[in-house]
Amino acid sequence: MPQAEFRFYEELNDYLPPALRKRSFVRAFDGTPAVKDVIEAVGVPHTEVDLILVDGRSVGFAHRLRGGERVAVYPVFERLDIRPLLRLRPRPLRVTRFVADVHLGTLARYLRLLGFDTVYRNDLDDPQLVRISVNERRVLLTRDVGLLKHGALTHGYWLRSTAPRRQLAEVIDALSLRREIRPFTRCMRCNGELRVIPRAAAKGRVPEHVYRRSRRFVQCADCGNVYWRGTHFQRLERLVRELRSSRRRRERPRDARQGHSRRDGVPALRRASHDRS
Repeated sequence: MPQAEFRFYEELNDYLPPALRKRSFVRAFDGTPAVKDVIEAVGVPHTEVDLILVDGRSVGFAHRLRGGERVAVYPVFERLDIRPLLRLRPRPLRVTRFVADVHLGTLARYLRLLGFDTVYRNDLDDPQLVRISVNERRVLLTRDVGLLKHGALTHGYWLRSTAPRRQLAEVIDALSLRREIRPFTRCMRCNGELRVIPRAAAKGRVPEHVYRRSRRFVQCADCGNVYWRGTHFQRLERLVRELRSSRRRRERPRDARQGHSRRDGVPALRRASHDRS
């Protein structure tokens, strides 16, 4: 049976069994498979791979392995210029938008809080998630490594952490999004854009004591919810400041590869709606 020597670099090691991380190892295969198929059989989704070197030469996903090769696999390069080589990842999306799988509702609300267009519904199945990602050019966020191996998918990210706040910091760090943060511009409930409304338009839509105390109100253009600066606002502002000022390098969170933790509560701007469900 033919075999090749593989070495995965940096965060791609997160997908490997501990015994195979940060070292070269031999992988056997049948026939002459595409290098992409062997990489994904090891456990690494193609959406995470930016460069493959076979015997020192950059190749595409369709390159056929015949046995005896040395294969080096690299993640997305953020700081190194590799233009002379065959870069496998598509160009970055002009506007960073997301679709989150059914386990990431709290993260989706956090991302909306920061102004990121994030599609989330708890009834979306895997084919629908992939279709939305491809058709609407959205980054698919998931804790399911297998989902990122879908052949049609071009932009996806596997979350190592299970805690929503850590997940939020992880996404911001991994995709270098600090400069794109636009807090309090999207509805955390439905993802619609928030627009300032005249104070008088909020009368009857919010509790009377809130109307007397508050001077600024915003309304979701889609679902009609009215928001104001409630008691959680300072905590939300502190969260935004922390994310903007953080300069720590992306690290593998301690809870990676563990099961889902309890859902963290997500603080929110106070909202008023005729729908109390």
